[in-house]
Amino acid sequence: MELELRGRTITSTVEAEDGLTILDHAIKHKVDWSYSCTRGTCARCRCLIVEGAELLDEVTDAEWDRLEPEEFEEGYRLGCQAVITGTSGKIVAINKTYF
Repeated sequence: MELELRGRTITSTVEAEDGLTILDHAIKHKVDWSYSCTRGTCARCRCLIVEGAELLDEVTDAEWDRLEPEEFEEGYRLGCQAVITGTSGKIVAINKTYF
């Protein structure tokens, strides 16, 4: 499965690994993705999923605590919480931190 990561200045298309988060992939492939904690508490890894949301695990409690319902409707997730669960397809994620 293909994963396109769009960081602050780096875009990379990589082979997605089932069970890893979007943030795990960004760190592994040296994409300049904003984050501070990797646990879902800072929300700096917020990202917009423009394709392939159905290939990600369900929204976590940490995401419900940090994001607004409207953000989920627009396609936002926390990169550290969005676990890849699909086996085929394409995911496109754009890092959209609040600051």
